[in-house]
Amino acid sequence: MNLQGKKIILGICGSIAAYKSAELCRLFVKSGAEVKVIMTTSAGDFISPLTLSTLSGTEVFTSVHDGSNWSGHVELGLWADVLVIAPITANTIAHFANGLCDTMLDAVYLSAKCTVLFAPAMDLDMWIHPSTKSNVEKLISFGNVLVPVEHGELASGLVGFGRMAEPAHILDFVIAHFHKNLDLSGKKILITAGPTHEKLDPVRFIGNSSTGKMGLALVRECLERGACVELVLGPVTEKIFTHPNLSVTNIISADDMMKACAVHFQNADIAIMAAAVADYRPITEESQKIKKSDDEISLKLVKTTDIAASLGAIKQPGQVLVGFALETENELEYAEKKRIKKNFDLIILNSMNDKGAGIGTSTNKVTIIGSEGIILATQLLPKSKIAKIIIDETIKHI
Repeated sequence: MNLQGKKIILGICGSIAAYKSAELCRLFVKSGAEVKVIMTTSAGDFISPLTLSTLSGTEVFTSVHDGSNWSGHVELGLWADVLVIAPITANTIAHFANGLCDTMLDAVYLSAKCTVLFAPAMDLDMWIHPSTKSNVEKLISFGNVLVPVEHGELASGLVGFGRMAEPAHILDFVIAHFHKNLDLSGKKILITAGPTHEKLDPVRFIGNSSTGKMGLALVRECLERGACVELVLGPVTEKIFTHPNLSVTNIISADDMMKACAVHFQNADIAIMAAAVADYRPITEESQKIKKSDDEISLKLVKTTDIAASLGAIKQPGQVLVGFALETENELEYAEKKRIKKNFDLIILNSMNDKGAGIGTSTNKVTIIGSEGIILATQLLPKSKIAKIIIDETIKHI
């Protein structure tokens, strides 16, 4: 029923909500899944490993060093179709967010190649603390899926948000993960992301502060919906995930990106231009480092090739071209002019006047504009959610 043949790792942390994990394990098994359980040491203070071993039908893992197989965490990370941590404590959330690794569960999380769903459980004040909020946002930005906490009576006697989601609700999240709409199956998508660096000399360049987070969120969303993605990526520090349907071309300059896009665009069903490409480059690149001498220095710059406009000029019937506009004034006017000039089917407008939106953040707030005008304007949301909204609208233009 629903999860037949799926391989699930259930991670359990030290929380009073751990008693619910027994029911969750039972539901997974009843739904046809093969379940392996990992418990932190403190989880054993709340529920017996024997209980979970009996319900899952397999040995419960509690330590990286079991005396026989030091690489078990790697094997488990490769084995699973999904990793579900329920409950996850504030402590383990902080571990995951910052790469700390001193438990079997930490090690499997860092080794896992699958989707990770996490269901927090903690008291009200812990849940709303800025540190917890920041760590949760970081986990979401990594592509992990939050199963929201629920409102109700807490172990402390307080009433509020912080209760772990009920096992049946977590089961729904897992089923939805495996049965999500693969509406981009078979589609080839070209996505650009990150900045470009235009060299002045061997050590300096003209660039911008783009992190590539929005573009990478779009990549992940397209992959999860069944697409094959060609990513042309500028120099970023973000960790790039691997996927069998993802090919990555790393570039430095706008000229590099233009060449890569020219190769891949002709076979693309959809192209999404999310990169922050430099508009100008030095007319010459000095072969040696420019020495500090005069109080002032003048640089001669020349326009870079307009990649989006170049692709728009050769766009074929059936191809969909989506662009981005980051503006600081007259946002709607400038975005619409850009959409028309570059032959975009959709343009995604970011405003630097919206706090928490645009470059360098894990959140964004966009206005989607098409030939019919403004299609929709979002609230400030995690970039993963913005990516879903953008792809939902893009699909309508295929």
